[in-house]
Amino acid sequence: EMDLHATGFIFPAVVEAGLFLEFDRAEVDMEEQEKCRSVEPACILFVEAELWEQEDLMARCAHHCQVHTREGTLQDLRDSDIPDGVDVLSTFVHSRVDSTQLDRLENLKMIATRSTGFDHIDLRACADRDIVVCNVPDYGDNTVAEHAFAMLLSLTRKIHRCYERTVRGDFSIDGLRGQDLKGKTFSCLGAGKIGQNALRIAKGFGMHCIAFDINPDKQLADLIGFDYVSFDQLLLHSDVLSVHVPYNEKTHHLIDAEALAKLPKGAIVINTARGGIIEAQALIDALVSGHLGGAALDVLEAESAVGEEAELLSSSYDVESLKAVIRNHALLKLPNVIITPHVAFNSIQAVQRIVETTVHNIHAFIEGRPCNVVHPPRTACAR
Repeated sequence: EMDLHATGFIFPAVVEAGLFLEFDRAEVDMEEQEKCRSVEPACILFVEAELWEQEDLMARCAHHCQVHTREGTLQDLRDSDIPDGVDVLSTFVHSRVDSTQLDRLENLKMIATRSTGFDHIDLRACADRDIVVCNVPDYGDNTVAEHAFAMLLSLTRKIHRCYERTVRGDFSIDGLRGQDLKGKTFSCLGAGKIGQNALRIAKGFGMHCIAFDINPDKQLADLIGFDYVSFDQLLLHSDVLSVHVPYNEKTHHLIDAEALAKLPKGAIVINTARGGIIEAQALIDALVSGHLGGAALDVLEAESAVGEEAELLSSSYDVESLKAVIRNHALLKLPNVIITPHVAFNSIQAVQRIVETTVHNIHAFIEGRPCNVVHPPRTACAR
């Protein structure tokens, strides 16, 4: 057997599937050592570190830092579990980094959260202590867009139904005629980073592209080759409507019965954003009536609250709850619906970017050039 610990390290690849990527440890070390040759050793504590993260984090940081990893959350650690003189703390979303916890880390200078969100960190308390907080601003922009089109193609070319038939040994093609994407109108609700990637992919299929966004960027539209339109115009001209807006009180049920009725008959709806953006019962009604041609959903309205996709990788996430939702959801029973279990973000490369960006943030801070810094809200500063 190959000794992975001698030849390389196992990357946070889909461990449950028995897959891993192997990297040359010496290559990583040389690259990082060159960047940090003159850096003073720092004491780094990684909490909520899953087993698949720990070896990679150690390999990337241990040659110039004292690195400690803990599987538990910060608040669950006893004082005796926390090393002396921690300079850098790296957390995930379940650790509550408030004044009480910061008081236990008197030497702390930097927090590197391995997430996009930072609601679990008291930014005001950190600012009062001159602690720099950095996050991972994005890691799955192209990943989510690619998954959206994987589901779209499965729906338009009936790939899921083809697979179900052929595994039974049935190679008949009756009822399996699909449709082309070329020449159809791809409507992008939200032209942020994920939406932009989706628009680029749509252009590659020869689709006509339109988008609605509250902050239109004409230069971007000219570069990619799409047109900004009003929300109503977006709906009225959609052959494919792909949702890429954040979920908040303004976007809750943004796609409701009234909005769905404006879509052309036979339109397809894709949602890889958040389930609550689309009113589930209205979607079911539009599908059952035949007004919509299909739906491709990576998220469901009835999902338990997920703060951010990477949370689903944590061993503490209640997967059974999500399974129960999907199992009992009426949408699952419709033949023109494809549902995936909130995995649009979950590629080997996207998970790799979380670790790489976190380590980069730490190195940059140690070298005196912090990046991806998040700040307290201005209103909080004013007080």
